[in-house]
Amino acid sequence: MKPVLSLVLLLFLLVQSHAQHFSMEQVTSFPFPSELTAAPMGDRFAWAMNEKGLRNVYVAEAPTFTPRRVTEFDKDDGQEITGLQFTPDGETLIFVRGGEHGSNWERSVGINPSQETFIPKIEIWKVPFSEGKAEVLAEGDDALVSPDGKLIAFIKNRQAWSVPVQGGLAAQMFEIKGTVGALAWSPNGDQLLFSVNRSTHSLIGVYALETKDMHYLAPSFSRDYSPKWSPDGQKVTFIRRPGGNPEPQPILEQRHNPWEIWTVELATGEGKLRWKAPETLRGSISTTHGGANLHWAANNQIVYLSYEDGWPHLYAMHADQGPSRQLTQGNFMVEHVQLTPDGQSLLFSANTGPLEDDIDRRHIGSVNILTGNFEIWSQGESIETNPVMLSGMSHIVCLSSTAQRPLLPTVLSLAERRMTVIAEDLVPRDFPQSELVIPKQVVFKSADGLNVHAQIFEKEGGSDKKPAVLFVHGGPQRQMLLGWHYGDYYSNAYAINQYLANKGFVVLSVNFRLGIGYGYEFHKAPRTYWQGAEEYLDVKAAGEYLASLAQVDPIKIGIYGGSYGGYLTALALAKDAELFAAGVDIHGVHELSSRLEMPDGFEKAPDFEKAQRTAYYSSPLAYLDTWKSPVLFIHGDDDRNVQVSHTTDLIRRFEDRKMPFEALIIPDDTHHWMKYANLVKVNQATVEFLRKHLQP
Repeated sequence: MKPVLSLVLLLFLLVQSHAQHFSMEQVTSFPFPSELTAAPMGDRFAWAMNEKGLRNVYVAEAPTFTPRRVTEFDKDDGQEITGLQFTPDGETLIFVRGGEHGSNWERSVGINPSQETFIPKIEIWKVPFSEGKAEVLAEGDDALVSPDGKLIAFIKNRQAWSVPVQGGLAAQMFEIKGTVGALAWSPNGDQLLFSVNRSTHSLIGVYALETKDMHYLAPSFSRDYSPKWSPDGQKVTFIRRPGGNPEPQPILEQRHNPWEIWTVELATGEGKLRWKAPETLRGSISTTHGGANLHWAANNQIVYLSYEDGWPHLYAMHADQGPSRQLTQGNFMVEHVQLTPDGQSLLFSANTGPLEDDIDRRHIGSVNILTGNFEIWSQGESIETNPVMLSGMSHIVCLSSTAQRPLLPTVLSLAERRMTVIAEDLVPRDFPQSELVIPKQVVFKSADGLNVHAQIFEKEGGSDKKPAVLFVHGGPQRQMLLGWHYGDYYSNAYAINQYLANKGFVVLSVNFRLGIGYGYEFHKAPRTYWQGAEEYLDVKAAGEYLASLAQVDPIKIGIYGGSYGGYLTALALAKDAELFAAGVDIHGVHELSSRLEMPDGFEKAPDFEKAQRTAYYSSPLAYLDTWKSPVLFIHGDDDRNVQVSHTTDLIRRFEDRKMPFEALIIPDDTHHWMKYANLVKVNQATVEFLRKHLQP
């Protein structure tokens, strides 16, 4: 009987082993929430949910916070939902459907990844909170409901329009030269604040609805933007930066990027410089989430975010006089900043907490603007982000995830300090949550001694020598975390990393310099011409770290990344084929590469500046002769972040040299794979290519 029992046991183990493998579609089937917003009354909130390409609006309210879907969009057509907001009475939701608002250009131009006969329009919709069907109000973007809930201001054809909330004809409010944006209703709704971009400069204007008068506030030759009303509607604050079209900043030289905060009296139109940033590199305007995060809070306080102490932190000052005060301090960054309904405090997410590796997470914090009382409300090995205070001021709603559970809406009771995850039943039943590995933080040194953070994904067991893959994020100002990411693009990358780990790879996700989360000097790292792309030092060090692991086969290390990560992937394959055996370059940034050629005798040419040398040595073009590793190029041809020509040009150079490659083009989709079927297709192609070359 023993041989029979042994055979049964072996078959059982084989079945169990097979059951622990999941498909790419299963691990990318996670729902993704966004656009979290709270009603002005009633302890209600809403969010948009992307469920395998079906994007709909969900709502919940106290005391049970039971999620409920209020729209019925039932097609994977790539039409996103943005600008979700309540009317002042909390009874109606307004949102924009369509476009690609994560793009660098043409964000308000329709996209057609599902290849409809006609390109879908970008439209403003409304839907009742309780019962009723969603309906289209107008064609347009950037909708904003008036304080009385009767009118919606929006942007169409770069101009300001309006449409009644109850429905009716849309009408253009005024017509001016330039591109109108940053619409903001006055507190009583009788005036509309806006900015207008005129290429070399931008202005702040105000339009009176009753008299139909329009005028500019403290106009200058500068770039004025991000206007905010004072709570009494008598003043406005805004950001001012230098105008003109300055020459591009040399690669080797870092310069202070100046900015100021101004206030202006509406009655006189006269402006006043209220605060000027320190004239240091750290004093440059922040390029993290929300930029300056300017708000006019209660008690006549103006709040903003600055990098001046080396980390993105919050500051406050009286609107009329006195110095500014630092509200948050420490070696952590602040992002996703929101003013509470009473205007007394600021909510935010921050990469800090009691755990040693919390710098690679996010938790929810708050700070009282007057007292400076600082709290971190969430702790542990979970990730919490995008906080919103409900109207009753007793609950914070945020988005939370863990290493295994994807991002979901979460209610935090302030009195009990207890978090309740909602909408868990929207996670598909076959989503392999329990089979996902828990990534671990690793820290290693780059070639120049810089500490580099990364997350390693590895499934227990398997062969003694495993293949490995390095994931390189885009941006480059991003930070990968110890769990499901708050960005949809990087939640998808996290799913790919989990899939590869489940298939027996050791996966490393590297946070290279130029990324956020580790202070100004890491984020804005200097460059030197003899190195070119210093961030590549960190990528190479990450590959060498993988090669040093006892369980990794050093000749089977692959690499993949998208956007800026695609560029670094190409650089790795071209420069270090002996380290990186294969890779996938997904819509890589190669514009510089495509325009640059090396002149003969460049080393001796006195007019070949150091900046040009840096640009050349930072380009995969400099190393085409050493590019021996297999590569797969992927790009969508309606990409509005990285032109498809970047990949087209690189492929042409491969063809001219008769170098082997594989390629996948996705017609009519964008940088963010708006159609779910395309997302799965790209993911599957990525992992199949890596497995073919590293795990045959």
